[in-house]
Amino acid sequence: MHDMAAAKIKNILADIPAQLPKELFTCLLKNEQVEIERIVSRGQSSAKGEWYDQIHDEWVVLLQGEAILEFFEPQEFKKLQAGDYLLIPAHCKHRVDWTDPDRDSIWLAVHLLAL
Repeated sequence: MHDMAAAKIKNILADIPAQLPKELFTCLLKNEQVEIERIVSRGQSSAKGEWYDQIHDEWVVLLQGEAILEFFEPQEFKKLQAGDYLLIPAHCKHRVDWTDPDRDSIWLAVHLLAL
């Protein structure tokens, strides 16, 4: 039996600081199989030549804002708008090339740690 009284409602769009000098990463849920995080970007991007090369698949959806992801091989740029999502396979090198500097880009990232 589950105790739903212990379940707390939270809002993914809440608790975003007015000043955001760097991307904000917030872990929402983590267990052995999955890690779900909120990422907030406000004009931040990855440093040129700096690539994410993750050992697990990552499914990401852009809930708000706009962004451009760059993929290493083959080199490709993908522009994302609110509602767009994609699966980034393990070891697919990628980086954030651009995010909208005038509004928050809010990402929901699901890292598939074990299948």
